[in-house]
Amino acid sequence: MVSLRFPFFSSFPPPINPNSSASSRRILTAAGVTIAASCAGIAVTHNSEKHPFLQNTLDFILTHFPNSPPSSSSPFWASLSLSSDIQPPPVTESRTGSSFPSLLNASQKLLGIGLRKKSVFGLKNIDVYAFGVYADEDDVKKNLKEKYGKFSASDLEDNKGFSDDLLESDVNLTVRLQIVYSRLSVRSVRSAFEDSVGSRLQKFGGLDNKELLHRFTSLFKDEMKLSKGSVIELSREHGHVLRTKIDGEEIGSIQSKLLCQSVLDLYIGEDPFDEQAKKDVMHKLVTVFEKN
Repeated sequence: MVSLRFPFFSSFPPPINPNSSASSRRILTAAGVTIAASCAGIAVTHNSEKHPFLQNTLDFILTHFPNSPPSSSSPFWASLSLSSDIQPPPVTESRTGSSFPSLLNASQKLLGIGLRKKSVFGLKNIDVYAFGVYADEDDVKKNLKEKYGKFSASDLEDNKGFSDDLLESDVNLTVRLQIVYSRLSVRSVRSAFEDSVGSRLQKFGGLDNKELLHRFTSLFKDEMKLSKGSVIELSREHGHVLRTKIDGEEIGSIQSKLLCQSVLDLYIGEDPFDEQAKKDVMHKLVTVFEKN
């Protein structure tokens, strides 16, 4: 739906000087814009398809003043926007203050946010990173709606089959990690993934996956720098490609269904890092089927 917002026009244009054709054109243009603004203002909260007269009037005015193209600084044009282009506000992880965009890579929507904690010598837990899970809704429908679309949301939220199929599917998913612990090094990240991803590779594919694990963890090189607020993105793309970025820079991609499944299992699998985050993600996913 088109959203139109206009400044208040306090007066009509002055009378036209018949001896000045350039002035006449400028004033006529101003008058046309004023009329267009007035017409559009009437329909500010309505769909233009329901008001063809107003739409036709606006179209007529905007196409009959070719000598005065709209300026980007004009308040009229600056106020014309498509509501679909307005980005939703970011979401904040309350425990850490980490902020996550509601929309990622133009098509992936935020489904849930969580926190990765790590126990230190069994004495205390430290907040390592906050994370957000994103998915492409069209991909979710394409891959899973036929099988699960008839189930209610409550039936699917704790459905292990649905969770397993999501992990094995070719749905575009991204986990965005935002570092919270200021002393976290790339070496620590690599070591953590060796343990966590390594255990998932064994879970889904057996013991003989050391080479695949090394290909993944070796992407995190010692010379790379991490600081509080740094962002790591782990994205499953079509074809079961796991693409890894640090602060927007790609550090590598690996095509492996097993690796994609193992990495995503850390966040939305059977024993996730943050149980509540997984519940939020699954709830959002199943409600996708209810949309047209």
